[in-house]
Amino acid sequence: MNVVVIGAQWGDEGKGKIVDFLASESKSVVRYSGGANAGHTIVSEGVQYALHLVPSGILHPGKTVYLGAGMVIDPEALFKELGELKSKGIEWEGRVFISDRAHLVLPRYREMDKKRDAARKRPIGTTGRGIGTTYALKSERDGIRIADLTWKEKMDDLEDEDRAFLAPYLDRLVSMRVNLTSELNKLKGERVLFEGAQGALLDLDLGTYPYVSSGFSSAAGAAIGGCIGPRAIGKILGVFKAYSTRVGNGPMPTEFSMDSNSELYHFVRETGREYGVTTGRPRRCGYLDLVALRYACQSNSIDDLVLTHLDVYDSLDDIEACVAYDINGTITEEFPASIDELTTAKPVLRHFKGWKTCLKDCRSYSALPKEAKDYVDFIEQYTQTRIGIISVGYDRNDTFIRDSIWN
Repeated sequence: MNVVVIGAQWGDEGKGKIVDFLASESKSVVRYSGGANAGHTIVSEGVQYALHLVPSGILHPGKTVYLGAGMVIDPEALFKELGELKSKGIEWEGRVFISDRAHLVLPRYREMDKKRDAARKRPIGTTGRGIGTTYALKSERDGIRIADLTWKEKMDDLEDEDRAFLAPYLDRLVSMRVNLTSELNKLKGERVLFEGAQGALLDLDLGTYPYVSSGFSSAAGAAIGGCIGPRAIGKILGVFKAYSTRVGNGPMPTEFSMDSNSELYHFVRETGREYGVTTGRPRRCGYLDLVALRYACQSNSIDDLVLTHLDVYDSLDDIEACVAYDINGTITEEFPASIDELTTAKPVLRHFKGWKTCLKDCRSYSALPKEAKDYVDFIEQYTQTRIGIISVGYDRNDTFIRDSIWN
């Protein structure tokens, strides 16, 4: 059974932790999109791991992981990351493979990324890691893939600095390449996880364009970037936080006001450790946006939601969540495509009583205090999507499943 795990907000929802948690029961993990601009933090037995390119299942001995065709891979960043894993006792050799259709990020693309964004009238807030430029060159049919590394004519077409950069990595990259479609065909009937990057609201087509990523952030991207057909997807999980966060520019209707809610802004950011794994940038924080979450569920056919960071609200007396937008006096529960409308939108908030209890030791839904259950139940009712997994802490074990995802 193939299970896809996506972010159901603007990224940074905790996908890496959830994939790592579920990987113990899977055969393999496939990362199907994004590049080194993504960051997944995993804490296991007190040790923290920061992953950027390598799929989260790598921490489990014996699990095979694949970097999919929809990814854009910086060889320097990849082998640095693999080296750091090795230094922490993770034996990855023979377990990490790369789709021969994945594209490569070259150093000069980074500067091109920064210049492009700086020249925009409305900068997107790129990480400047060459991701957007690589995807742009891919769509223009001017990129270079893993499969091209042994194509002499293609390599000869590269600039001297590109060939010099790739030279130390060539043999290792070629030894790790696979035909991912063939590999996954061999795993028919096995449990395979497909790990997304960023979030559904950053998808190039479904997200808040133009303030989006350049790759596939939606569930549909798993079929393309993961080299399988869409009918091979068995279940889709959407990960979301108990509140909302966003990095970079773009509309965020439920963002806390720095004037009226500066204390709440600071509390959520610090308690939730809301700083980018890759860049260290502080994340924008706000109320849980149920309008956007329901849109993500509908546009991605999410079967089960995964709720993370619920414990961040442990000490609050009151909690609020957005149940509609007020756009120039018109109340709507639909998520608009218009950036102008999203920028103008004011959140219509619903009040919830806080639970004032430490949730870290809860290992089942029944163990949650009533107030926390009320919050969970309302989210399910509003989104019309069940919450199958709940996370109440940073460690791998601070997670419990309400319904088996493999059924």
